[in-house]
Amino acid sequence: MIERGAEQRPGVLASLRGLTGGALAIVQTRPQRLASELEERGIHEAQMLASSACASFCAAGGAVLVTAWIVIAPWGQYRLLAIAVLALIYFAGFAAALRVLMINAAQRPKLLAAAPTELQQDCDLLRS
Repeated sequence: MIERGAEQRPGVLASLRGLTGGALAIVQTRPQRLASELEERGIHEAQMLASSACASFCAAGGAVLVTAWIVIAPWGQYRLLAIAVLALIYFAGFAAALRVLMINAAQRPKLLAAAPTELQQDCDLLRS
């Protein structure tokens, strides 16, 4: 004769199967998520690099043309002054762009920053 309470309680083997299934699901999901995050990061970095290269090329071309126009226009006595002022402007722009790059590099989110928290949550789930 089977007791009523025994029918409702899962057996040790069923609990072990559930725990193993949960652990295997976690082990399978985490590498997939890591690969996905790395792929997204790589795509983003490639897009940023391509955009930066295009912007740099266009800015350099424009700067050369504007510089040539400014230097040639006052061909007389102000030629050296025009070159000096433009050089200072370009170096100031370079310094500002370098500062922005350094700030952005420092503020960039760390790769897999959420991984320790998620692993802790997984461990907590497995323990309960």
